[in-house]
Amino acid sequence: MVRINKFLAQCNLGSRRKVEELILTGKVKLNGKTITSLSTEIDPAKDIVEFDDQKIQSSRKKIYIMLNKPKQYLVTASDDFARKTVFELLPDFKEHIFPVGRLDYLSEGLLVLTNDGEFSEKIIHPKNKLPKLYKVACKGFISNESIKKLRTGIEINKYRTKPAKVFIKNRNQNTTTLKITISEGKKRQIRYMIKAIGSEVLELKRLQIGDVLLGKLPKGEWRFLKAKEVSSLLTYNETRKEK
Repeated sequence: MVRINKFLAQCNLGSRRKVEELILTGKVKLNGKTITSLSTEIDPAKDIVEFDDQKIQSSRKKIYIMLNKPKQYLVTASDDFARKTVFELLPDFKEHIFPVGRLDYLSEGLLVLTNDGEFSEKIIHPKNKLPKLYKVACKGFISNESIKKLRTGIEINKYRTKPAKVFIKNRNQNTTTLKITISEGKKRQIRYMIKAIGSEVLELKRLQIGDVLLGKLPKGEWRFLKAKEVSSLLTYNETRKEK
């Protein structure tokens, strides 16, 4: 027997949190009856599970890819205003592919996508604290005092950020370019952090997640993650403890 949310994640309907939303909103049926309890257990060999009246079966083929997301692409499957989405840059894998985390419309760089719900859940879960490195061009000259605030934590939206690694790549009176590493995933966090010190983000590019580097992958292009890259994301914190 297996819990329904774990089964749906294995069937690549999304992360554990996403499939829990599907259950709670009554979009999942078990043997013809709508279920809303997250504690429901099923026997995958005998029970019939449906989502939107379509029978769900566990997928055997796991897909892990990285994309160099360009600016002005949405990280979503569709948009009411007909804006471009990252899925227009990908082939049809015949599997339900979804993003692991987000990059906002004006941001670019490393985006991981998969059809493995359990993989996604482990990567984005706050307890795993996978570091993410960004190159950030900011408006104006950012002082050492402001840099210190970013490094020690700063108040944004009634939330104090955790200490960040911040390095100055270059700066002048017009622009300051920083490299910022954070291990949190708050929505538009870096943009809010920069705004809190009196500046604004001009360009934002994600370069790295854990030990996985964007490298020289051209903008708008994708590639499969190597097996060692998938493994490094799943075991990042465990390997750090051993060192």
